[in-house]
Amino acid sequence: MGEKVIALSDLRASADIPEIPSDLSPPNGLIADALGRPLRDLRISVTDKCNFRCSYCMPKEVFDRDYRFLPQDALLSFEEITRVARLFVQHGVVKLRLTGGEPLMRKHLDELVRQLAALRTPDGQALDLTLTTNGSLLARHAQALRDAGLSRLTVSLDALDDTVFQRMNDVGFPVADVLAGIDAAVACGFGPIKVNMVVKRGTNDHEIVPMARHFRDRYGPRAVLRFIEFMDVGTTNGWRMDEVLPSSEVLRRLSAEWPLHPLQAAAPGETAERWAYDDGAGEVGFISSVTQAFCRDCNRARLSTEGKLFTCLFGSRGHDLRHLLRHGHRDEEITAAIGALWARRADRYSEQRAAGTLPAGERRVEMHYIGG
Repeated sequence: MGEKVIALSDLRASADIPEIPSDLSPPNGLIADALGRPLRDLRISVTDKCNFRCSYCMPKEVFDRDYRFLPQDALLSFEEITRVARLFVQHGVVKLRLTGGEPLMRKHLDELVRQLAALRTPDGQALDLTLTTNGSLLARHAQALRDAGLSRLTVSLDALDDTVFQRMNDVGFPVADVLAGIDAAVACGFGPIKVNMVVKRGTNDHEIVPMARHFRDRYGPRAVLRFIEFMDVGTTNGWRMDEVLPSSEVLRRLSAEWPLHPLQAAAPGETAERWAYDDGAGEVGFISSVTQAFCRDCNRARLSTEGKLFTCLFGSRGHDLRHLLRHGHRDEEITAAIGALWARRADRYSEQRAAGTLPAGERRVEMHYIGG
């Protein structure tokens, strides 16, 4: 057999070094992109490694024992991450989300949380600091994360049935250990915890109602189960439209079991459509970027593990902020470069997909590299 070619390696190297604008005027927190969208949310990948091999994110046939992850010295240090985050806050960011890979595989992550929790907006407000995890290591880290200042948690869980769950994570990891992590997080004060379920038609869609029943009965309003349409993130997950179960169908199945009513969005640019149980037993959410694109409200930027800025989850090329950090540029210069990059942003991948106007042949960055 010939040597395996992994497209991701090219994308990791594909990054432009941002230009430093001549105008270094201080940011006013009101920056908008080319479509008028503000910058409010920064998602920070702290590692490209994960201990799961979910087919929709890191399929085992690509990310095998021979796959070369980024070396430690390529990763942004905690101090570099905190510095970049502080500069983004000056542009209006009020929410930071730590992602991976699996972020809890990054050693001493609670120290990074402690540094980020100390940041403040220009008017002195604390940031919304949250983390997305597969839950496998959560039981042992939940208390330390809480003590360090983490505000909220999101746990990815695609099935309650152990056979289905182990098949989807593809490493034989038991669902009971993830559930124990959620219990530990609730016990130390996190809540409401968001639980994200990626739904693939024919794979785990029969788990929709059992998942909803478990979380509404066990936690009520302390947990919010959110159903995510299977997305074409990256180029290795074998995405097919016939495996997408529309959120409207998920809602129909849930409504057959429990009456639900719609809720208003909790914040501008929120990705999930919210519905509440009529009996007061909490709520569920639907993230529908395939069938109901929400590009026009997207206010999120993404920072890769080694400091590449991506302005879209479906992006194909990053901007190398690490180069600026490690080559002596002042905060004012990096802040101006970030502002110029955001001002030029015109990404609307999901809308273009729906309209059939996507450019042909573009490879997209992988989800584990910049987080979901």
